[in-house]
Amino acid sequence: MEIWLRTNRRALLFGMIPPGLLAAVGMLLVCGLPGREPPTAVRAIGGVLLVVSLAIIAALAWHIRKPRLAYHKRHVLVWLRPGGPIRVPLEVVECFLLGQTSSFLPGGDERNVETSALIMRLAPKAEEWQHLDVKPQLGAWCQGQVIIRGTWCEPLSVPLVNRLNQRLYDVSREKAAT
Repeated sequence: MEIWLRTNRRALLFGMIPPGLLAAVGMLLVCGLPGREPPTAVRAIGGVLLVVSLAIIAALAWHIRKPRLAYHKRHVLVWLRPGGPIRVPLEVVECFLLGQTSSFLPGGDERNVETSALIMRLAPKAEEWQHLDVKPQLGAWCQGQVIIRGTWCEPLSVPLVNRLNQRLYDVSREKAAT
């Protein structure tokens, strides 16, 4: 698998801070202070905190490994919902564009904040690919356009979009040659 667009690692690493602090508190409750043995109930609470915190950290670490876009065996793989990727046939993808969209960050007025977005344009004749349900915080998929919110992927730029379009052109040409 060739990764084309990575997830926002900084946001996920930042998200590991609260569960990391909870894990430290849990460890402190399990081990106790030097020279003082904690009661069994306190150890049990600390153990639960530690296990839950480590599970959250492991889940976030798993998401760091998942890209937003990749290429594999004549398909563009898109991760915009839980589970495995959406496998879009290469011949359906026309190009990539740079745009803007709402950030979908939590909070009242924050929802109106805009962020950069990567737009993957799909062929209009591929009707089955015109609309799919995806996680709104990660992007949107409607009217033959796949919108990947810049909030949850690596920083977007014109050189990145140019590189994606060049790579799309290269793999399309390789496919046509075979």
